[in-house]
Amino acid sequence: MELWMDDQATERQYRELLSQISMHRSGEVADLMKQRGILYKMNWGVSLTDLRAMAAEVRSSHLLALKLWNKQWRETMILATLVDEPGEVTEQQMDYWTHRFENIEIAEQASANLWWRTPFAYAKALEWCRGKKHLIRFTAVHLAGRLALSDRKSPDEMFEPFMEEMVTLSRDKTLTEVILRSLMIMAQRSAYLRELIAQLAATLESTEHEASRRLAAEIGESLPFTM
Repeated sequence: MELWMDDQATERQYRELLSQISMHRSGEVADLMKQRGILYKMNWGVSLTDLRAMAAEVRSSHLLALKLWNKQWRETMILATLVDEPGEVTEQQMDYWTHRFENIEIAEQASANLWWRTPFAYAKALEWCRGKKHLIRFTAVHLAGRLALSDRKSPDEMFEPFMEEMVTLSRDKTLTEVILRSLMIMAQRSAYLRELIAQLAATLESTEHEASRRLAAEIGESLPFTM
C-alpha cells in the first residue's frame, strides 16, 4: 500500500467517527448479521443509514479513508468507501482492498460507493472477472452492474467485453444471482445491450454447463420485463 503522512485534523475526524460508531452500535444487529453469514473481524452493528449520515458530515479525504480502512472494523471500512476521493484512489489500493474483502456486503459497498467512480473502474472490473477468489469475481460482476446503472457518460460499447467474461463466470452457480442482476441493469440501459444479453443467453443455452444453462433460462424469463 501507499505511504501516507498523518495530520492532527484528520486524526480528530478519525477519533470522532470511532466515537460515533460506539454510540450507534447494536449488538443485536451484529448478531443477526453473523447468523446470516456476514462475518467481520469486528462488527458493531451500526446501520448503513447511520454510517451514511456520519460520512455526510465529513469532508471527503483520501487520508481519512486510508486510516479508517486500516482499522478493519466493518463500520470503518464502509465509511472509508464513503469518504474517499475517487480521483486519488490508485489501482494498487483497489487491488489491496478488494483482495481483503471478507463478505459480499463490503464488496457491494465498495463498488457502489467508490470503485465505480474511479478512473480504473472498467479496467479493474474486467481484470477481476478472472480473479481466483470468489469475492473478487463477485466484486467484478457487481461493479459492472453498478457502472451500467450509474455511469451514464460512457458508451454502451464499454460493456461488450463483459459478455465474453460472463460465459466463463456463468459456470459458477454461486455467481448466478449477481450476474443476473447486473445483466438486467445493463438491459435497462439500452436496446443495444438487451440484444447483446439475448445473444449471451443463446450462447449459454448451448453450453454443457448446467449452471450456465440455468442462467440462460433466467435471462430469458427476465429480459422481456426490462423493456
